Amino acid sequence: MKNLQQFCDEWLEAWTGNRPEYLMSFYSHDAFYRDPAHPIGLKGHEQILPYFKKLLAANPSWVWKALNLYPTENGFVLRWVATVPLGMRVVSEIGMDIVELEMEKITRNEVYFDPAQLKETSFVDN
Repeated sequence: MKNLQQFCDEWLEAWTGNRPEYLMSFYSHDAFYRDPAHPIGLKGHEQILPYFKKLLAANPSWVWKALNLYPTENGFVLRWVATVPLGMRVVSEIGMDIVELEMEKITRNEVYFDPAQLKETSFVDN
């Protein structure tokens, strides 16, 4: 596999700019994805891609940056900061992802953050 930091940087960059199909290219076809808006999770491109399309279209200018990357046996744990423009203000949210990889594709992605300050925004489904 390519350098884990490089993979992570490219994947985080794919979250900016409203390119959901490109973002999906980092995920295996049967990947599992969960975040606060979908606590039960979504399975496979058929469920994840429509959500990513909606989420990225609503947040085309947000930027994600890795703070700490912790390699694990099956992937990595990432502590990140997201900078989210919200009209006249910008919100910074710190969170964590658990990512499992197989053959350079994400097979499991669990996203954890406190959505309280973002509930009134398009960041997450209300």
